[in-house]
Amino acid sequence: MFAAERRQRILELVRANGAVSLRELAQAVQSSEVTVRRDLRALESEGLLNRHHGGATLPGDLNREASYVQKVTLSSAEKSAIADLAASLVEDGDAIVIGPGTTTQEFARRLSRHAELAVVTNSLLVAQALANSPRIEVMLTGGTLRGPILALVGSAAERSLAGLRVRRAFISGNGLTADRGLSTPNMQVACVDQALAAAAEEVVVLADHTKIGIDAMVQTVSAEQIDHLVTDDAAPRDVLDELGGKGVRLHVAHI
Repeated sequence: MFAAERRQRILELVRANGAVSLRELAQAVQSSEVTVRRDLRALESEGLLNRHHGGATLPGDLNREASYVQKVTLSSAEKSAIADLAASLVEDGDAIVIGPGTTTQEFARRLSRHAELAVVTNSLLVAQALANSPRIEVMLTGGTLRGPILALVGSAAERSLAGLRVRRAFISGNGLTADRGLSTPNMQVACVDQALAAAAEEVVVLADHTKIGIDAMVQTVSAEQIDHLVTDDAAPRDVLDELGGKGVRLHVAHI
C-alpha cells in the first residue's frame, strides 16, 4: 500500500470511529506501528487528526460522542481482557452500580457466575447482559433514553440514584487524564456518571488504552476520586504513573 493510500485509509478509519488505536490502524493498513506513527505525524501536521498516546482522534473531538455501533468493534480484545480483570473486583453478595459503555457491557457479561449480587445501572446494554442471570438482581434507573449510547440520563436517572450506598461503582468514559480525571462529551451523561460515583464507597474506572491521555469536554470524576483503574498494557506508562501518584490503584490487563 502506497503512503497516500495508507494515509487516506487511516483518515477514513478515524473519521468513522472518532478514536482508533495505533495497533488497530497498523492491522487495518497492514503496516508496522512505526510506519503508522509517521503517517499520523504527517496527517497531524496537516490538521487532519490529533495524534495521542497509542492512537489518533478527530480534531475538535472534545464534544464528539461516538455511538454504540461505532464503538462496539473497537479495541475488542482489550475490552475483553479489562472486563475479565475488573470482574475479579466483585464478590458474591456485593451491591454495585455500573455505568454505560461497551467496556462495562463486557464487564457485566462476566458477572453471571456471582450469587446474591445487586446491580443498579442506567445502561440498557448492561441490563440486557444480566437479564438471564437469575442470581443477580438488576435495577434500572429511570430517565430519558440517550440513543447513541443506549443509556438513561436526565434528572429522573439522577434522582433514582440519590440515597443509594453500594460497595463499588464501575464506570467508563471517553477520556482519562491525571489532570482532569475521567471525562465525557455530554453533560447529561456526565451528571449521571457523577451520581453513580457518588453512590459508591469506591470508584472503579474501566478504560482501554485509546482513552488514556485523552480529554473530553465534561469532567465526570477527578483523578483523586478514582480508587481503581482497570486498563490494558498498551496504555501510556507516563500517564499511568501520574495517576498512580494521585492514589489510583492500577490493574493492567495483558493482551
